Amino acid sequence: MKRSVPLVIGLVIAGLFGLIDVISLPFGDGEHPPFVVALADGVLGLITVVGVVLAWRGSRAGVVAVIVTRLLSALTAVPAFFADGVPAPAIAVAAVGVVLTLACVAFLAPALRSHA
Repeated sequence: MKRSVPLVIGLVIAGLFGLIDVISLPFGDGEHPPFVVALADGVLGLITVVGVVLAWRGSRAGVVAVIVTRLLSALTAVPAFFADGVPAPAIAVAAVGVVLTLACVAFLAPALRSHA
């Protein structure tokens, strides 16, 4: 797999998101986000970081792992838009995270096409 500019951009964004997910786990208040969501994001972040390393080395499976974990992580943010009592800054952070995750996936997806 050729390491193109969009692939590198997507991997860097995903890697940063993965690291943020792992590092932010102990700093939550247990309410926003709920501890279960923060724990799930931490695990997904760790898998993302491993996937980024594998993808950087040319593994298509690494790219797939990154795409899947980032989309699942974005899904954990969706309830923030519908739950009562979520602070406005948390909703804004969730919205930015979802948009950047979709951009990241858009950068990574073309790397999965086969080049016969």
